[in-house]
Amino acid sequence: MSLSNQASRRDFLKTTAAAATAATVANSFIARSAYAASDETIKIALIGCGGRGSGAAGQALSTTQGPVKLIAMADAFADKVKSARDNLKREHGDKVDVKDDHMFAGFDAYQKAIDSGADLIVIATPPGFRPIHFEYAVKQGKNIFAEKPVATDAAGIRKFLAAVAEAKAKNLKVGVGLQRHHQANYIETIKRIHDGEIGDMRLLRVFWNGSTPWVRQRTPGQTEMEYQMRNWYYFVWLCGDHIVEQHIHNLDVANWVMKGHPVSAQGMGGRQVRTGIDNGEIYDHHAVEYTYADGTTMMSQCRHMPNTKQDVSEHASASKLLSDIGGGRFFEPGTNKEVWRFKGKVANPYQVEHDDLQAAIRANLPYNEGEYGAHSTFTSILGRMATYSGQLIKWDDAIEAKVTHQPEKYAFDALPTSLPDKDGRYSIPMPGQSDGDQVWQKVNKEIIGWTKKR
Repeated sequence: MSLSNQASRRDFLKTTAAAATAATVANSFIARSAYAASDETIKIALIGCGGRGSGAAGQALSTTQGPVKLIAMADAFADKVKSARDNLKREHGDKVDVKDDHMFAGFDAYQKAIDSGADLIVIATPPGFRPIHFEYAVKQGKNIFAEKPVATDAAGIRKFLAAVAEAKAKNLKVGVGLQRHHQANYIETIKRIHDGEIGDMRLLRVFWNGSTPWVRQRTPGQTEMEYQMRNWYYFVWLCGDHIVEQHIHNLDVANWVMKGHPVSAQGMGGRQVRTGIDNGEIYDHHAVEYTYADGTTMMSQCRHMPNTKQDVSEHASASKLLSDIGGGRFFEPGTNKEVWRFKGKVANPYQVEHDDLQAAIRANLPYNEGEYGAHSTFTSILGRMATYSGQLIKWDDAIEAKVTHQPEKYAFDALPTSLPDKDGRYSIPMPGQSDGDQVWQKVNKEIIGWTKKR
């Protein structure tokens, strides 16, 4: 695989450390302003008003940790801001105190919402925007809940990790939407694995095999940028492919078990069933073999195909026992005799993650989930790079990749990096013909002219 290495990993780590040191010098006021006493109202701003954003805001408003209020909302699209405010207002009443002049739309709306006086920023825009939104919120000294994944390419991961270091230096509290870390059955099961109850790890298997999510068709008058943002799940710069946007949950569990990320990946994938004109450029299946530093292998599958076996789960095979991790069970190999089962209560982890974050804010406790959020995101990206290229990809090489999928300009009349041909179809990455993370569609005069006409 050929990757551009304009800056070494060592240089990146030096840059990250320098940012953290500089932030420490100037953080005393920000640390105090980011702290909320238990009886103070935590003011929340929501960035990204789609379904997940509305859900995250609703959970932030449903906490029992102390008084909360939603004061600002932002999205690229004004209609999403209005509908989300109306829905949240019906459900949460006076906790939603978003005046008309605190409803922001457009590509710069996130800055206005972050600057609105909020204490806690909930970021739930499409993942491609996560690094720049997170970076700005940290710069402004805000506590943050960021949905997963936290980026869609290596450049975004580096930006996010640098901001995480700055957030730690400023004593800001950071939650990341990998809710299994707040789910009782996962917590207990993985603790027992770490305590050695199932023996030495031999193999991990993780799955997100499900059905196809929503699709939004192109409508007359849309620019290419608006179409891709409305149909964001199907474009790498916005979504990262479903191995990144969805399968990250299972890959994150494996990293949690292993107390670290893999060092390499190889695999295969493709686009066999989901081939419609509105299915963009992403694959409909990926199968990846990851290797960790100690030689442990993880076999990973994710698939979006109707009428196929549905399976969202994680499994560990060790020297003594087998584990259905999410099921909270240990078995004897061969006999499949159950030797332990989690029997406790499981509270809604989507709610618990917000309760835990707000409790840390109120008690001013150290709280930052940014690093493992970034590492699990890049584990997913590493898998995509392997399936798109058909090559064995090493983590240390991939994290330095300089190619980005992000557009040069964020505006509705700007062009994304991936553009359709004259028939409205997008270039699909082809193993053996592409490196792991190149920009798939080259911009040329014919495409630009066709796009503008549409």
